[in-house]
Amino acid sequence: MPIKQLRIATRQSPLALWQAGYVQSRLQQLYPDLSVVLVPMTTQGDKILGTPLTKIGGKGLFVKELEQAMLDDKADIAVHSMKDVPYRFPQGLELKVICEREDPTDAFVSNRYQDLAELPVGAVVGTSSMRRKVQLLRFRPDLEIKDLRGNVGTRLSKLDNEEYDAIILASAGLKRLGLSERISSAISPEQMLPAPGQGAVGIEARTNEPELDDLLAPLIDKDTQLRVAAERCITETLQASCQVPVAAFATIDKTQEERLSLKALVGGRDQIIITAAANGDKKDALKIGNQVAHQLLEQGAKNLMQSYLATTEQTTTDSSHE
Repeated sequence: MPIKQLRIATRQSPLALWQAGYVQSRLQQLYPDLSVVLVPMTTQGDKILGTPLTKIGGKGLFVKELEQAMLDDKADIAVHSMKDVPYRFPQGLELKVICEREDPTDAFVSNRYQDLAELPVGAVVGTSSMRRKVQLLRFRPDLEIKDLRGNVGTRLSKLDNEEYDAIILASAGLKRLGLSERISSAISPEQMLPAPGQGAVGIEARTNEPELDDLLAPLIDKDTQLRVAAERCITETLQASCQVPVAAFATIDKTQEERLSLKALVGGRDQIIITAAANGDKKDALKIGNQVAHQLLEQGAKNLMQSYLATTEQTTTDSSHE
């Protein structure tokens, strides 16, 4: 029997609603007779704003309620920012689709300065991401990094209230919310590697539902799926939690026989950073991801992550509010 209605579980933040609305719009364009409804939900990650995420469960807190809704048959699919999706899925659920990627870079946002180089000594920069903090301090150890949580609007309001000299957000989120003009400058991946999956929207659903698989298949962007798969290999192979600074970014060069290149890093205390990179045919995305992950392990990634955990009890991590 053809699917007549599809229920999309989504968080209620403006950015999450944009992502769910994007999938809803795509599906309605593809299937005019299909009823696609949103099921907005508030997650634990949205409720607990005064405590570092690393102390209350990390990025998984932004998806648990959505996953339970699908397991309880209160929703059919859930739409996520891929950098919020843990590498392990609950039994009975799986990742079905990764849509075409938006700008994966981090954005420098300031009302007074154009980029990181313009910031004065001792400037206060807001970010809730350990990944960003480690990389920022590598280039500018003189900066004061202060925690920043809340949705995009809340973070921008704190900047406008002069609580920070600058803040770092995801370029994709600002662009999707029609706030591109707030981006003072994009931070290149050469200067700051993004989080695995940053800028990509994913769709999770129950396993063993072939009709749903067929319905969702046109939303798959194959190159984005390969790139994100390679990036997520890093966190999976390292078994890296949200409590450690891990970054990964893959590109596909269509002028070079569609070769996929992947670079990743792991941060530790005192701004120690190790990096690794590899490239190959894009069809070998998972192999390339594993290769880079094992390079990091050979350089001592496990010890580096443990050293960071021992000294960062008060820090927080990326959230899809970026």
